[in-house]
Amino acid sequence: MSEFTNPLWNPFIRAVRAEVKPALGCTEPISLALACAIAAGQLTKPVTHIEAWVSPNLMKNGLGVTVPGTGMVGLPVAAALGALGGNPQGGLEVLKEASAEALTRAKALLDAGKVQINLQVPCDEILYSRACVYAEDESASVTIAGEHTRVIEITCGGKTCFHRNEKVEHHDDDPLTVLSTATLSQIFEFAGHVPFADIRFILEAARLNDALSREGLSGKWGLHIGATLQKQRERGWMAQDLASEIVIRTSAASDARMGGATLPAMSNSGSGNQGIAATMPVVVVAEYVQADENMLARALMLSHLVAIYIHNQLPRLSALCAATTAAMGAAAGMAWLMGGNYQTMAMAIGSMIGDVSGIICDGAANSCAMKVSTSVSSAWKAVMMALEESAVTGNEGIVAQDVEQSIANLCALACRSMQATDKQIIEIMMSKV
Repeated sequence: MSEFTNPLWNPFIRAVRAEVKPALGCTEPISLALACAIAAGQLTKPVTHIEAWVSPNLMKNGLGVTVPGTGMVGLPVAAALGALGGNPQGGLEVLKEASAEALTRAKALLDAGKVQINLQVPCDEILYSRACVYAEDESASVTIAGEHTRVIEITCGGKTCFHRNEKVEHHDDDPLTVLSTATLSQIFEFAGHVPFADIRFILEAARLNDALSREGLSGKWGLHIGATLQKQRERGWMAQDLASEIVIRTSAASDARMGGATLPAMSNSGSGNQGIAATMPVVVVAEYVQADENMLARALMLSHLVAIYIHNQLPRLSALCAATTAAMGAAAGMAWLMGGNYQTMAMAIGSMIGDVSGIICDGAANSCAMKVSTSVSSAWKAVMMALEESAVTGNEGIVAQDVEQSIANLCALACRSMQATDKQIIEIMMSKV
């Protein structure tokens, strides 16, 4: 990485590298699968049963989502396949190389009633899983907390063999800590001027998420929203234009991801759907304006970094659908590709806060693709308005005159009052189990 005269640029790049990663499957059940894989890796005998405890929010996002390559929904299959076929070093791609034979054994373990998932109550961590894996007289447990791959403790046979020491962790050099003191204008300036060679890596987001989109257009996955809208467009019920292309190709990627396709998404802030929402609208517009790789990389960097910047002010999981904030990043990237300046980006984000800020997260499921499609449609509409210098004003609702304050207002709702909303959502969902 180059040494820059601007001290923020290296942390910006590190933040994107840290928060934009390939992920196979919904990241909450995958986090539990990883805990199980690591625990099973400590054992010398075949796995006989599994017990796990997860936070309410992780339970919320694991109840209704398909685990890739299984055709099955929920946390139990993620835990079983993680223990029997997962790669302990695989991170968010822990199930990437799980074999058909491992899936057969996982299903047998489930059928025998040997996998138990419990709610950890009380639980101070929003994102938490503890997996205890047994192999006859052997046992090992792994606890992940705070982030999807952040292991804080490993025990073997009841004895602690790893414990993360919070006191020796250095947070001053954490790029997200640095990002919390930055501004949108600094991010915009960075995206436009950083050397292309230092951000070329972000093009992988376009490659992975576009491949997922193409798979989604096959119509085999989830609610097949993208494929359905494409058919309706061919019948003349929708216009053949840039707006429909953005919605169709973005929702198709989410269809495939939520429906269990065995292709990784490039995630953002621990979420594949956020990564998709921050990537695909930018890719579609870049194709339309015939942008070269240099322009595409800058627009993607702007989109993903803005998405991270906003999400960094939110709880890792909350009642606010974070596809909306990821799509605010996409609005920034699209505005830049269309010749907009900083003010164009700020106006578009402000209008989105006035438009889609009330969308709730009621767990990861196929319906996430609908929320993704709504969010990116709002982003395109907001960009079109901003290019004509039209936007929701600071006199309306939670939108302020300054875009940074508008973001702070939105995040205040998610961090405080929407906590009660989140509890109510989880109660409703758990009543159906």
